[in-house]
Amino acid sequence: MRTLGLDVGTKTIGVAVSDELGWTAQGVETIRRDQDDPEKDWEKLKALISELDINKIVVGLPKNMNGTIGPSGEACKAFSEETKLRFNLPVILWDERLTTVAAERMLIAADMSRKKRKKVIDKMAAVMILQGYLDSVLK
Repeated sequence: MRTLGLDVGTKTIGVAVSDELGWTAQGVETIRRDQDDPEKDWEKLKALISELDINKIVVGLPKNMNGTIGPSGEACKAFSEETKLRFNLPVILWDERLTTVAAERMLIAADMSRKKRKKVIDKMAAVMILQGYLDSVLK
């Protein structure tokens, strides 16, 4: 059984998965959200949950630096509630402050071009969200 990590945005959903022991997170893909048919996003997630044998989901919760939750955080909370209802799995909200910034810095340090970074940044942020959660559980 594995844990799925999600970096949920308005245009994309970054997806990561844990190994079976729950020690490490690996990037899976970036789902391009369908603004005209949101049901396609849920169908894609359902397929991944089944294919990867997922038993828990971690959703990044964007908070402001002062700890408050803004509009994007509220959207992620609503997304996590919908995820619980649709898939009947435990969903954990995980503070994702600065994960996208850290992912961007890591990709820059790896000398990745801006064009390539744009394609993988959300997947990398999902990896960092999930790895942060896994590390906290292993302590």
